[in-house]
Amino acid sequence: MKRKVADLLKSKFGKKKVLVLIGPRQVGKTTLLKNLLSEFESDDKNQVQFWNCDESDIRQLLTDATSTKLKNLAGSSKFIVIDEAQRVKNIGLTIKLFHDTLPHIQLAVTGSSSLELSSSINEPLTGRKFEYNLFPFSVEELCDHTSLLEEKRLVDLRLVYGFYPDVVNNPGEEKEILQNLASSYLYKDVFEFQDIRKPAVIEKLLQALALQIGSEVSFNELSNLLGIDSLTVQRYVDLLEKAYVIFHLNSFSRNVRNELKKSVKIYFYDNGIRNAILSNFSPIDLRTDKGALWENFLISERIKMNAFNNRSVKTYFWRTTQKQEIDFIEEENDFLSAFEFKYNPSKKSVRCPLTFSSNYPNSHFSVITKENYTDFVIPG
Repeated sequence: MKRKVADLLKSKFGKKKVLVLIGPRQVGKTTLLKNLLSEFESDDKNQVQFWNCDESDIRQLLTDATSTKLKNLAGSSKFIVIDEAQRVKNIGLTIKLFHDTLPHIQLAVTGSSSLELSSSINEPLTGRKFEYNLFPFSVEELCDHTSLLEEKRLVDLRLVYGFYPDVVNNPGEEKEILQNLASSYLYKDVFEFQDIRKPAVIEKLLQALALQIGSEVSFNELSNLLGIDSLTVQRYVDLLEKAYVIFHLNSFSRNVRNELKKSVKIYFYDNGIRNAILSNFSPIDLRTDKGALWENFLISERIKMNAFNNRSVKTYFWRTTQKQEIDFIEEENDFLSAFEFKYNPSKKSVRCPLTFSSNYPNSHFSVITKENYTDFVIPG
């Protein structure tokens, strides 16, 4: 399946910058790069090397490697991929040394979390890298692969099982695949690289967050529920974001008196993972949380679309102390677009809150339903 980021990556070949591809485990980062480089391998298999850092001997070779060692490892290759690079200690310095010593070789780096990778890469590779995210399949990618009509027919299934490639490609086996993914595998980097003394707390935290999508999250309430202090809760939430399991929206405020200033909502990158954490794969028509699933689906898809199309926008939700609210807001070049998500309503029954429209008269308001959602998640 053609990934939206593929052409962008390929256009950067030979630009003398490191290509960094980050995203959750099992979303196809290695497959994507192998497909892109297959044409070079067909000419000469020695032109391309894949170094898998899940292998202990590869990690050992790349840990604190010297320029001489890197030259010997690279040989006559033209392309080298360092896969799961976050597993190598001080990988940022090793990649910097590789880039500076062997600028004629196109280096690509993948990581299944930004825990160690981004923090150890950003400073050493300032000005030396192009960085991109890869997520589970998007509606846009699936429409390109099959058709818009087919995806609209399958939307209720996607709301339950999500978009992980293995899930999409193996109909009938979704539950087993998702349950395996939603075990500690998806966020094992959190346990490996951080001092997590009680992994069960992470699982309870994820269950609590899964029940609160679409609602404001109180770290104090989560602290009481889990029996840990609120700072630890915030640290765990931050780690799960860096592992690409969840992401957050801040509340939007321009100092209108009644607006909430510091509230947070948390969403999952994939509905299937969220439902697996709760062990709930009931059909959408039988669910009481269909509104929350619809909201999570649309926001995560919009995040993918913006990333794939290189749209630099700020994202928020909006709410007042009087509980007027808007599900999702984008700010781009000082222009506000506000969106309300309704699974299957009459659009006429939804109006923009007066407090918002009067204070932000130049904003645009839309209601996203099953009738028009493809316009929201597929660029025009």
